Amino acid sequence: MTIVPGSPAPAFDMPTDGGARINSADLKGKTVVLYFYPKADTPGCTTEAQDFTALADDFAAANTVVIGVSRDAVRALDRFKTKRELGVVLASDDEGSVTEAFGVWGEKKLYGRVYMGIERATFLIDATGVVRETWRKVAVKGHAQAVLDAARTL
Repeated sequence: MTIVPGSPAPAFDMPTDGGARINSADLKGKTVVLYFYPKADTPGCTTEAQDFTALADDFAAANTVVIGVSRDAVRALDRFKTKRELGVVLASDDEGSVTEAFGVWGEKKLYGRVYMGIERATFLIDATGVVRETWRKVAVKGHAQAVLDAARTL
C-alpha cells in the first residue's frame, strides 16, 4: 500500500526509548511527524535526529509530536539518544509491522550489494489521523525545517 496525502495513517503501537510506548490512538488531537530512518547512530541518521531535536521547541509550539522510527532494538535507541543528547521520541519497530504498513521497507542497493532496509521517509499526520504530507527518499539537509514549515500550516 502506498501512503499518499489524504490517506488515513496506519495505526501503530511501538516501544520507545526510555521503556515507554507510543500509540497512534493516544496521539489523536495532535499533529504527528513520523520519520523513518535506517539505523541509529549512523552519520545521516544522527544528523537528521539532531536537526529534529534542534527544532523540538518549535514543533511543540505547533502542537506537533516528532517520532523517529527504525528497526533498532530499544536498547540501541536508548544508547543513541543518550550519546547524541536527542530530544525526540525514538520508536522501535523491531517486528517491522509499522515500516511495512507505511511502505518504507524494501530493497536497497549499496556498492552493488542488494539488501532489505528502511527508506528514509517522513509522514506528516494531522490531528484527525490523516496523512497531510509525505517526503520519500529524504535528503537530510534542511529536511527538519521543511517538515516544521508544513506542520505550522495545519
